[in-house]
Amino acid sequence: MVERILVRRPLFSQVVLGGLLLACFAGSGCSIRRYALNKAADAVAQSSTTFSSDDDPELVKAAAPFSLKLMESLLADNPRHQGLLTSAASGFTQYAYAFVQEEADEVEPEDFAAAEAMRARAKRLYLRAQRYGLRGLEVKHPGFEKALLANPKATVRAAAKSEVPLLYWTAAAWASAISLSKDNPELIGQIPAMEALIDRALELDESYGNGSIHSFLISYEMSRSGAAGDPVARARKHFERALVLSHGSDASPLVALAEAVTIQKQDVKEFESLLNRA
Repeated sequence: MVERILVRRPLFSQVVLGGLLLACFAGSGCSIRRYALNKAADAVAQSSTTFSSDDDPELVKAAAPFSLKLMESLLADNPRHQGLLTSAASGFTQYAYAFVQEEADEVEPEDFAAAEAMRARAKRLYLRAQRYGLRGLEVKHPGFEKALLANPKATVRAAAKSEVPLLYWTAAAWASAISLSKDNPELIGQIPAMEALIDRALELDESYGNGSIHSFLISYEMSRSGAAGDPVARARKHFERALVLSHGSDASPLVALAEAVTIQKQDVKEFESLLNRA
């Protein structure tokens, strides 16, 4: 724990320094103020990685809203900061899933109305994340969102490997919102755009996030329409790649395969084996 604090101290110092610079130079020349804003934004964008590695979920749950609102306040002054936009897309997606949608599943047996209200909130947060992700892609590709909806596969060809985090988190947020919107034809009609983002991310860097793209696709292949071949075979192929790329240190592929494939196939033995491994 002490070593973790020492490792994080330089980043904490950057955040503090950025805040002090922002306060000192808020009324000074435009170039100095812009420098301070960029330094603060850089530090806050980097700090988002500490949440995913923290081993205290309750601490993260309590701290995450402040961090997310800080990102938004900095984006109000620096709306084209790609690092902040990426962190906002990532942060809102993870918060919505881990602390809103998951909680909805837990409370549903006792309070269905409360669970539905939580899912509605989760959907709003996912769409918020999706908007930040699309804004991040617009930084280097003006008109990206409009073009994506009109011609998804052609539009994503412009995205580079450096934009894989934006592609992944935008797609993850979008897919999560769609999964909670079975009665929304407009959102469901945007599936091709979401698919194009995640497929381009896979094409550019399959190893991103230790195989996170493959883990995402384990579940998604089971519902993808119009794809060639057996969906179970496609899902298992992504599962094998995810295990390799994560070096067996991530439970996500195991849980994804258990929930997406073995439940559908009613394979109780494999389901139990996967969860025990996870």
